[in-house]
Amino acid sequence: MVLKTELCRFSGAKIYPGKGIRFIRSDSQVFLFANSKCKRYFHNRLRPAKLTWTAVYRKQHKKDIAAETVKKRRRTTKKPYSRSIVGATLEVIQKKRAEKPEVRDAAREAALREIKERIKKTKDEKKAKKAELMSKSQKASKGNVPKGAIPKGPKLGGSGGKR
Repeated sequence: MVLKTELCRFSGAKIYPGKGIRFIRSDSQVFLFANSKCKRYFHNRLRPAKLTWTAVYRKQHKKDIAAETVKKRRRTTKKPYSRSIVGATLEVIQKKRAEKPEVRDAAREAALREIKERIKKTKDEKKAKKAELMSKSQKASKGNVPKGAIPKGPKLGGSGGKR
């Protein structure tokens, strides 16, 4: 069974369930004291760092820290290791890492140039298709009646009002 212990706000001592004095200040801040001695010293505005029996004093003056402190948590250090990424094997990655920056920049620029040319080519093709369609539509519309002479029929589709 695990007991939920709290710490005294003045002395730093453990307070077990059902023990201690709870003080709630007018600004709704809660203080928990181990006993009336801690409460009295707190209200008299004594600094716990100046009293030898408090945890704060022991911490500041490095007295009996081994018994008081909890074990320090160990941080796991990441060990460097290499592995391949999806789409590229480890050898390819190491080869790219080893090559000079000038070579890398040249390869990047060549790839960008190729992409730009491809985009330009597709734009030119679209323009040509558009021009072709426009010329066909103009030839077909030359023999027709002018735009204003076509009689308009009634508009179709719903009443257009609120339901």
